[in-house]
Amino acid sequence: MVSPKRDTTDPLFHTRWIHMFEEDGGAGDVYRPESDDVPLSRRPRGRLTLSPDGTARVTSGGADDRPIDANAEWTQEGDELVVRTAGEREGADHVLRVTVETPTRLLVRRSRD
Repeated sequence: MVSPKRDTTDPLFHTRWIHMFEEDGGAGDVYRPESDDVPLSRRPRGRLTLSPDGTARVTSGGADDRPIDANAEWTQEGDELVVRTAGEREGADHVLRVTVETPTRLLVRRSRD
């Protein structure tokens, strides 16, 4: 794992990011801080929490809509943070490519490596 290159005081690490699927577009999924005005939804919202030490937690809705947490690690690759999770189910590993667009908006693209 490449050492994280971000300042530990960066607000990126002191924020729980919530998937705002209403704002998603062709470029990717939009995440905003939990402190923003997040509308109620019957659909479970994904969450992303990043730590300065290179670890992360990715939360998604399970089959019964209860949240499922996955431990992850992130690295800096150019202008992106690349978050790699390893799921317990076959084929559940995935990669999130995170771009910080503004202090209150992340753009997240999902891929498999």
